[in-house]
Formats: sequence, C-alpha cells, structure tokens
Amino acid sequence: MKQIKILFILIGISILIAMMQTSYAADRREGIESFPESYQPYLRELQKNHPDWRFISVYTNLDWNYVLDNENKFGRSLVPKSYSDRWKNTTPGQYNVEVDAGWVDCSRRALEYTMDPRNFLNEVRMFQFEALSYDEKTNNLQGIEKVLYGTEFYNRIVDYVTSTGNVITMNSKYSDLILSAGRTANVSTYHLASRIKQEVGPFLSHSSISGRVAGFEGLYNFYNIGATSSAEPMGAIKNGLQYARDGKGASQATKDKYLIPWDNKEKAITGGGIFIGSSYIHLGQDTLYLQKFHVTSNTNEELFWHQYMTNILAPYSESRSIYSGYVNTGMLDNSMTFIIPVYENMPTLSTPNPNVNENDYLPDNTRVYADVTGTLNVRCGPSTSYEVITRN
Repeated sequence: MKQIKILFILIGISILIAMMQTSYAADRREGIESFPESYQPYLRELQKNHPDWRFISVYTNLDWNYVLDNENKFGRSLVPKSYSDRWKNTTPGQYNVEVDAGWVDCSRRALEYTMDPRNFLNEVRMFQFEALSYDEKTNNLQGIEKVLYGTEFYNRIVDYVTSTGNVITMNSKYSDLILSAGRTANVSTYHLASRIKQEVGPFLSHSSISGRVAGFEGLYNFYNIGATSSAEPMGAIKNGLQYARDGKGASQATKDKYLIPWDNKEKAITGGGIFIGSSYIHLGQDTLYLQKFHVTSNTNEELFWHQYMTNILAPYSESRSIYSGYVNTGMLDNSMTFIIPVYENMPTLSTPNPNVNENDYLPDNTRVYADVTGTLNVRCGPSTSYEVITRN
C-alpha cells in the first residue's frame, strides 16, 4: 500500500511540473491582429511604411509583475553608474554598488521601461525584435561594411598577434570573416557585426581582442562570451579570455564545437558566432530582446537566468546599429520578420522613459491642435532626439 501511495505522489508531482512548464510555454502567432490592441496602432503604422515586414507575437503566458519581480534581482540588470538615480536601484546597501566596473543595479522603473515592447515599436528600435537567423537574401558584405562604418573594423584587413608575439596578416577583411561566420553559425551577419560593436566598441585596441593581455597573449573574444562581471580590475575581460583559452573547463566536444581555443581572430569570430547561435538563437532566444530578457525557452528550462548581457539598454543600443546598416544599404524595405513578446496583465499604458518626469505633465485632459503646413512628427518622447512613431 505504501508503494502505491508513493507512486501516486510521484505521478502527481510529475503532472504538476508538466502543468507549470505548459503554462509558461510561449505561443507564437503571426499577424498584427494576433497582438493586443495596445500594440496594434504602432505595428499598423510600421506596416504602412514597410509592407513586407512580418510581425509575430510571442505570448509568454507570464504575468507582467511576476516577470518584473524575477528580472529585478540584484546584479541581473545593470546601467552605467553615471546615469541619474531614476535609472538606478537606490535601495540602501545596493545603491551605486559596482557589480562590474562602472556598472550598477538598475531601478524597477528602468526595468519596466526597457522590458515593455510597446516603448520600442518604431522604425529604429524595432530591430531589437528582429529575427536573428542568417538570411541569404539580405546578408552580404556591403551591408556588413555599413554596420561596421565608423569603427576600425571598417574595410580593414585582419591581422592578429600569436601567443609568441608574431603578427599574422590575413588575406581577409573583418567583413569577410563575419559573413563566413554567419553562414557557418546560421546567424544574421548584421547581428554579429552589431554585437561586436556593442561588446568591444569601435577600436581594435580593446583588451578583449588585442591579443596582448598579460597571461592571455594571443587570445581573442569578440563577443565577450564568458566575460562575467567581476570587481577585480579587468576581471570581466580576463574571464572572457579564460573562456577563449579553454571554455572555462568545457568538455572537449564543446570546445571542438566552438573552435576553442580562440587563438586567432577567425576562430574567435566564427566560434563565437556558433556559440551565440546554438546557445541562444536556436533555443528560442532569437532576438536581441530575448537574449537580454530570458522570458522564453524551447527546452522548458527555468527562465530569467540565461541572459547574454546585463546592460538593460544593450538591445536598445544595438537596434540603432542594425537599423543604420539597413538604411545605408537601401534594404530597409526588404522582407523582415520581427518577434515581439506579450505578457499577461500588462498595464494599459507603458512606463515612460525614466528621464521623463511625469509631474511635468498634468493629467488635465488638455487637447492640443496643430496647424501644420509641412510635416508633423509624433515622437516617442518629449524632444527631437526621440524616434518618430508616426508623421502626418
């Protein structure tokens, strides 16, 4: 009899776990009509200007406040220490504590602002929701060079330093290596180029890719993979270079898969691209947004922990680089797919940018009429530095 009771208990637990996993399983639907009404006006405006853009809603089946509670854990989402207190966690004992050099924990309002997709459904910031798999029709060398423009990677032949200090010059440009990496990894080459700019900046002298860090000579990490936060000087970079050396204790099969050690720039760019594809994009985290905010999974694993970056504005920043690349190559009107999350019990109105002081705007139901002879731009914030939502 005891064995039967234990069996029933185990079955019950299994059913409960299965129900929990099912309740959090994301449901993807296509078309503007599949979105909540609060999303639809922005998407219709975008489709009016870009008829070949395709929109997919991802119903996460997660409660909005539950998501915020889980994402709002100390050290999980960071902002630069130089930001105003409206962006920062001001809890005593956590305020201005550097989780990584120059980076501190964010405020809940900053998290609400950056997590609400409705704040970014405009032509520029939409690209944090762009599907990130490789597309033969749109990915090309010209587009990659446009993304790299303004950096030292632009139109530049690749050279690198070996562990013994020798300088090797290749016959390839950085755009060649990125295009090859995208094809191999089945990852958007524009995403890889933008991610490199985001992670190491515009200069080849960045310590993650210089090949000259003491103790890590001849090692490269273009995407700062494994560069976990550390209060030690250059701690995050050293952690990333340790990953480039041996995968931080990874199995030989894993190291072979990712081409580790990354002891030249081609292996680092391609192997890192394979890592991003297999560890994020092909697991359901197939947009910049979903790589930052781990709210979906194809593997029924625990959510919220598997994030590529801690900077809450990384998707926002990278989206402009991708947008600029498409504009400069004349590909903005190409067929593109955007994957946009939806949460349960979202507020009727999205949280404004933390820089906006709501007390400056009294809820007096004032109506404003404009007599415009030229073009009237409606923007997502109270200055011309904000992106245009619609124009008439």
